[in-house]
Amino acid sequence: MLRYWTAGESHGKALVTVVDGFPCGLEIDVATIDRELLRRQGGYGRGGRQRIEADRVEILSGTWRLLTLGSPIAMQIVNRDAKLERLDDLDQPRPGHADLTGAIKHLGSIRGVLERASARETAARVAAGALARQLLSAFGIDLLGYVVELGGLPIPVPPGSLADHRSIRDASAVYGLNVEQDGAVKARIDDAGRRGDTLGGIVEVRVEGLPIGLGTHAQWDRKLDGRLAQAVMAVQAIKGVEIGLGFEAARRPGSAVHDPIRYDRSSSHLPHLGYLRPSNHAGGLEGGITNGQPLVLRAAMKPISTLAARLPSVNMATKESEPAAYERSDICAVPAASVVVENVVAFEIARAWTEKFGNDSIAEAQARYDQYLSLSRQR
Repeated sequence: MLRYWTAGESHGKALVTVVDGFPCGLEIDVATIDRELLRRQGGYGRGGRQRIEADRVEILSGTWRLLTLGSPIAMQIVNRDAKLERLDDLDQPRPGHADLTGAIKHLGSIRGVLERASARETAARVAAGALARQLLSAFGIDLLGYVVELGGLPIPVPPGSLADHRSIRDASAVYGLNVEQDGAVKARIDDAGRRGDTLGGIVEVRVEGLPIGLGTHAQWDRKLDGRLAQAVMAVQAIKGVEIGLGFEAARRPGSAVHDPIRYDRSSSHLPHLGYLRPSNHAGGLEGGITNGQPLVLRAAMKPISTLAARLPSVNMATKESEPAAYERSDICAVPAASVVVENVVAFEIARAWTEKFGNDSIAEAQARYDQYLSLSRQR
């Protein structure tokens, strides 16, 4: 099984990712991982921490001359702002954060909880996803994450290819697909900052090149839509996930929800085997299994819970009412969340891929993939 663990605190010495079950024989491009880490640090609305850190990954194990060995791959991201031992504890938990619940659960300090609960940990998850997407790329699978709403302002998705959308997204200060709208979105972020407030939003990820057959209908915990939802909901501040039409599907009759199926023999050589749809309301998943259409997933991020205009709280030592504690924070991290969600989706897709085609070696996976496509075309 392809899987990963992360370790490290926000102001500790480093963040560490250990990826297990990665196939042997893939040449790793470290610069590609570093680019994803840099994008995670960017986007309009980030705070001062991003001016301190310069996230770069160091591969500690699992490769030889950057070729994967099939053994666990350990990656490290050093924290420049490593000062954990010098930091004091907090007494006033921040509403919306893990401060209160975590401190009571562990009968310990708020500091001990917030350092691990911090979204700084997502850098380690981005590193894992950026590694996994190189595996996907070797088999023609590509994906892109972008912001579709920020602070209540919708950012429309124009028609175009993934390559077209990537160039637009990379030119946008808020990682949206309408650069002309950046000014209005930035103004909303600035206004929230002046008020000591924070903003949330919605991000979308699109995955193309998927074959029919990843995931399964056979067990509830292996359905790919459920696994994707769990992986994305586990990202800090994500409060909702939908695939395809999502909640909109509940408002329509079945005739306006389900995607008709047709067959085009001339495109049977493609991963969708020639089975086409005039719409993609299902978002590329039916019965917990990929159906050959683009996978489309959206995630809702709540506003960051550390506010400069501190919300009412309680001093846990005295039980008296006091304003919540304040730690240096962002006004808006929705653009960064689009990078994190994009990469956790990449890892979950790669997990499903290796379950279907094997994870001992790239060569064996390629042979099994080719054979599967050949057999499925006969079906």
